[in-house]
Amino acid sequence: MLFVNNIEVSYGSVQVIHKISFKVEKGECVTIVGSNGAGKTTTLKTISGLLRPISGTIEFEDRKIDHLPPFEVTELGIAHVPEGRGIFPEMTVRENLDLGAYVPSAKKKRKETLDRVFLLFPRLKERQDQLAGTLSGGEQQMLVIGRGLMLEPKLLMLDEPSLGLAPILAEAVFEKLEEIHGQGIATLLVEQNVYRALTLANRGHVLENGHIVLEGNCEDLLRNDYIKTAYLGI
Repeated sequence: MLFVNNIEVSYGSVQVIHKISFKVEKGECVTIVGSNGAGKTTTLKTISGLLRPISGTIEFEDRKIDHLPPFEVTELGIAHVPEGRGIFPEMTVRENLDLGAYVPSAKKKRKETLDRVFLLFPRLKERQDQLAGTLSGGEQQMLVIGRGLMLEPKLLMLDEPSLGLAPILAEAVFEKLEEIHGQGIATLLVEQNVYRALTLANRGHVLENGHIVLEGNCEDLLRNDYIKTAYLGI
């Protein structure tokens, strides 16, 4: 479904991504893990059209997309749930969700999609008339994931969904991500919680200083001595 091929990305004269390649198949969950500053967020921004690669290509469903503006990438069915949540605090929960279905194809099915989001996140249904800025951190994270799902995406990209959450809230978010994966939605997950990301995904890639240094089946990565030492503290 998604094929990232040897992309390089720079901020001005500073190169932050160095010839990385990976793919996401239909219905698959793939994770990119690594520490702060590794280039994980930059990778997602490049896929969604917020940044342009200086070399390499990005294809989605056999169509080259690395030259497209973000709104066209979104219209193809790629939803980007950004780091830091990015809710509209002075709008209600329902209004935030409705904004996720702005693409014409999603707007036609907004009512049915909203019902599915409320089934996945009952708390959002309870608080649909509440201002989004008054939600807890965990509820806000569920809101932005729900807003991404309102697009009816073919690929859901999530940037650090557990960031800043207490462990019990982070675990609740991961449980919801498992449900989403179970629904067959292809997912690209960027996450610092290496253990939890690798237990959720099918395949993983370890990004360090803009380079993919390890990749493979997540079960194998969890057994890797380098992963245990550098990321799991074992």
